Amino acid sequence: MIDLKKSGWDSFFENHFLKYNQQNTIYIPARITSFHRNLYSVLSECGELKGEISGKFRYQVQSIEKFPAVGDWVGVTKKEHEDKVIIHFVLPRKSCLSRKTPGVKTEEQVICANIDTSFLVTTFDRDFNLRRIERYLSFIWDSGANPAIILNKADLCTDVEIFVREVELISPGIPILCMSALEKSGVEQIYNFLKEGQTIVFLGSSGTGKSTIINYLLDAPKQATNTLRSDDKGRHTTSFRELFMVPGEKGMIIDSPGMREIQLWADEDIVEKTFADIEVLSQRCRFNDCSHTKEPGCAVKEAIEEGILEPKRLESYLKQKRELKGLSEKSEFAKKN
Repeated sequence: MIDLKKSGWDSFFENHFLKYNQQNTIYIPARITSFHRNLYSVLSECGELKGEISGKFRYQVQSIEKFPAVGDWVGVTKKEHEDKVIIHFVLPRKSCLSRKTPGVKTEEQVICANIDTSFLVTTFDRDFNLRRIERYLSFIWDSGANPAIILNKADLCTDVEIFVREVELISPGIPILCMSALEKSGVEQIYNFLKEGQTIVFLGSSGTGKSTIINYLLDAPKQATNTLRSDDKGRHTTSFRELFMVPGEKGMIIDSPGMREIQLWADEDIVEKTFADIEVLSQRCRFNDCSHTKEPGCAVKEAIEEGILEPKRLESYLKQKRELKGLSEKSEFAKKN
C-alpha cells in the first residue's frame, strides 16, 4: 500500500475529497503522473495505474483547463481485478502553472498543478536571456508556486559571477543555483528543495539540461537526453510531462518539455511582483496613473537617465503590462459573446 502523503496528499486535498465521498459512490484519491496519447497514468494507494475520464465528466466539463493535468489530484473508481481506473473529478488546485494556448484562441492551458517550487533552467550559453527570465518569473509567480532559477552549464563559462549578478538584479530574493549537470557539479543543491510531500517542476527551453538534472536526482536515466544540434539549439528530449518520485521518497519531480512560446495567462497585478523595483520607483512618480513613457516627473524614467534602471527592463515591464491588459480585454469580450 502506497502512502499518498509522500506524494503530496495533505489536509487541503483530504477536506475537499471528503465532500465527494459523502455520496453513494466510493472514490479513491489518485494523482496524475502523466498524460500521453489520450491516456492518463495515476498514482494511488494501489500503485500506478492507467486511467481514463468518465463519460459524464467529459460531457460536463466545458473548458480545457478543467481537465486533469499532471500533478492534479483526482477521484477515481476501480473495479476489482482491473489495472485501469475511471477518473470522475479533479480536486481544487493549490497551485497551477498556466499559459495562454498558442495561437489566436483566448483559452487557458494548464501545464501542471500542485507545485511547490518551479525551477527555471537556463544556461550560460546562447539560451541566457534576461527578458525571457522575467517572462518565466511572471509565469511562475502567477501559478502560486515559489520560483527558483538554475544557471546550468557553468563548465562552459569563465565569468559565472557576472551572469549571476545580472540575474540577481532582476530577481531579488529568488534562489539562484549555479551548476554543471553534465559534470554532476552543484546539482545536489536542489535537494534543499526536495522534501517529503513536496513537488518541484523544471521549466525552460530545450537543451538547457533539464533531463540531465532529473536523471541525476532520480539516480537513473528515466529521461532521454540529447546533445545540441550543430546550430547550438537544443533538441526536444522530453516529449510529454511526467511526474516522478525521488528515490527515498524525498519528494516529487515533474519534467516538462521545452516551451518555444509562453503567452502569459495571468492578472495584470502579477507583473508588479516580477518588476517590484519598477513598482517601488513608480510610487514616486508625479502622477498616480503614470505610464512611464512621456509624462513629466516620472521617477522610472529618471532612474533610467541616472543609470539605476536598464531601459530594456522597462520595455519588458511595459510589454508584459500591455499583453496582460489585452488578454483581459479579450477574455471579457469572450465571456459576453
